[in-house]
Amino acid sequence: MNKLELISALKAEANMSKAEAARVVQIFFDNMAEAMARGERVEIRGLCSFFIKEYKSYTGRNPKTGDRVVIKPKRLPFFKSGKELRERVDGPLSN
Repeated sequence: MNKLELISALKAEANMSKAEAARVVQIFFDNMAEAMARGERVEIRGLCSFFIKEYKSYTGRNPKTGDRVVIKPKRLPFFKSGKELRERVDGPLSN
């Protein structure tokens, strides 16, 4: 499912216009991204959580040349599925 499919599903389920559904989805994504940019954890109970992992600077190697390269510190977003989502995904397969 992509963003447009999510908007279409919201439009159909909530009986709203496509523009309203797109605005709701955009507000949701924007608020999640802003919270994570502030270093906050985003948790949607039963579905998943998003959090930031911070990495210190380290020395790596350029795989092409073998030269040492200093990798700058960075913060990366991570996703962890919730128990209900894991059970739903790993549930019985219907053929």
